[in-house]
Amino acid sequence: MSNILIADSGATSSSWCLINGGIVITSFITNGISPIYQSVDEISIEIERVVYPHLSNIDINIDAIRFYCAGCIPENIDGVKKAIYNSFNIDDIEVNSDLVAVAHALCGSSSGIACIMGTGSNSCEWDGTKIVKHVPPLGFILGDEGSGASLGKMLVGDILKNQLPDTVKDKFLTQYKLTQADILRKVYREPFPSRFLSSLSPFILQNIDEPSVRNIAERGFNNFFERNVMQYNYQDNNVNIIGSVGWHYSEIIKQIASQKGITIGKIEQSPMDGLVKYYKHA
Repeated sequence: MSNILIADSGATSSSWCLINGGIVITSFITNGISPIYQSVDEISIEIERVVYPHLSNIDINIDAIRFYCAGCIPENIDGVKKAIYNSFNIDDIEVNSDLVAVAHALCGSSSGIACIMGTGSNSCEWDGTKIVKHVPPLGFILGDEGSGASLGKMLVGDILKNQLPDTVKDKFLTQYKLTQADILRKVYREPFPSRFLSSLSPFILQNIDEPSVRNIAERGFNNFFERNVMQYNYQDNNVNIIGSVGWHYSEIIKQIASQKGITIGKIEQSPMDGLVKYYKHA
């Protein structure tokens, strides 16, 4: 059996797991790694400074690396491979999108619709071996419907445009200790605005009994299904979801899906358990 290092990286955090034959040797979490926001050199530095130290005290050779990452489109894969190789000097490196991670973890060799609903969102139709249809997520500015970043964007937009009750607005600004200037600076001038916006989305869940706040979540998930999932063959396939937003808002998501004739299959917070099983016999 090979010693395989699996990584699942989103915009906010990366989960790492070293396995042998389905047995976990060690696991840890680091900051997210994204070729959208980071150069090859920056990814290399991140791996060397943050990831490699978690493994340096383990007297085990790593035979292969399976890296799944948000933003790992074909144009970015070689750069990410290079960044990983710079730290590990291993030839057996495979880089795939985070969508493939969801498909491997939840669909395996069966067909289905694989979705990500975390800091960002994404989706695809999977035939059991490959992605056969994909609606581009486009990021939180143009898309990413149903994601934490998109929900956070809708929330602060409604708050600053006075679309929510004053009590909700005051509660939000007090809880997060933010001013309008703070929000605009973090969104438009500081790095990783999607992480910032996503960090605000838990406020929606905390105040979900307020109708105007619940409406934000419902609008976001309606948009996710209508603009993404319903372009696939959802009539014949279950919709499987991974991500913190999908997990924490599962009740509302299932309710809206049912209204649209969509069957929800699995909803998991992370794909890692499924990926460990997927590579059990590798």
